[in-house]
Amino acid sequence: MNDDEKYTSEDSPVSVTFQAQDEKNENILRPQYLEDFQGQKQLKENLSIFIKAARDRGESLDHTFLVGPPGLGKTTLASIIANEMHSEIRMTSAPALDKPKDLAGILTNVTENSIFFIDEIHRLKPALEEMLYIAMEDFEIDWVIGQGPSARTMRIPLPKFTLVGATTKAGAVSTPLSERFGINCHLEYYDDAELKNIILRSATILKCHIEDDAASLLAHCSRGTPRIANRLLKRLRDFADILNDSLITTDIVKHGLTKLGIDNNGLERQDRNILKTIIDFYDGGPVGADTLSISVGEAVETLEDFYEPYLIQQGYLKRTPRGRCVTLKAYELLGMNAEGKKNADQGILF
Repeated sequence: MNDDEKYTSEDSPVSVTFQAQDEKNENILRPQYLEDFQGQKQLKENLSIFIKAARDRGESLDHTFLVGPPGLGKTTLASIIANEMHSEIRMTSAPALDKPKDLAGILTNVTENSIFFIDEIHRLKPALEEMLYIAMEDFEIDWVIGQGPSARTMRIPLPKFTLVGATTKAGAVSTPLSERFGINCHLEYYDDAELKNIILRSATILKCHIEDDAASLLAHCSRGTPRIANRLLKRLRDFADILNDSLITTDIVKHGLTKLGIDNNGLERQDRNILKTIIDFYDGGPVGADTLSISVGEAVETLEDFYEPYLIQQGYLKRTPRGRCVTLKAYELLGMNAEGKKNADQGILF
């Protein structure tokens, strides 16, 4: 890849990298209650029972752990829990909590039965985790007053609250912390029918018109992720407004996604670049994540958290003890034979 072709996840129309402005724009599309939340049927049913039982008893909901890939609705669920519990919610992310006083300042200001949401909780510093242990179990925090021989510890009582922790890396959360969550919710990728319902709902909110078949095609190309589906819908709305009197048809979806470099399997330019790099530079693999990340110009975390899961799920890539390897399906996608040579037909886009 030359300098003119350098490409990062921030350039991607299907990126799920958190950006504050994107999050603000997506708020209007977030459902407010469980009945409006699409997909995750079993999770919703269980969560509905836990919330109703806690509400009927007049208690705070047990601490809740939300696990799943980016863009599946963990932050949305935290807000829904607060709405269903008729409670206040305070939201932050672990990287924003630098010192114990940052966490203590939030905890001492929570109200009775309120929700405290920490995103990316796997990035919480050890000293803050230890403070959370006592806060979650005993609803108290220890605070050191003074220095040296005259220093003493004061235990500050807290109102009963619910900690909702969200992570894309459950394995990176320490066992003592994860075991203190009473409710564990694992979000799965959405199927096409669920994503279609999300797209139709979002189109209504955005006041744009999309044909049923076009919604189905867009759902199929959204990588099982609502955030990606909504972002692509907004971009296709732009194409439709300029090219087709604001109506999103199947042809508009095909045209728009082709312009965005997304094929009919939901793979974008960087997905194909990753597969092609493994074939061209490493004979199809195996290759380590660090080496591959340098070759394609992506951070290892982005490679492992965003690109690889979908490529593995779709059968284009596999992880082995020695590294990443492409599959025969990847050769077919790129129009290559098993030796990596180009075939005549490379129809990977629409």
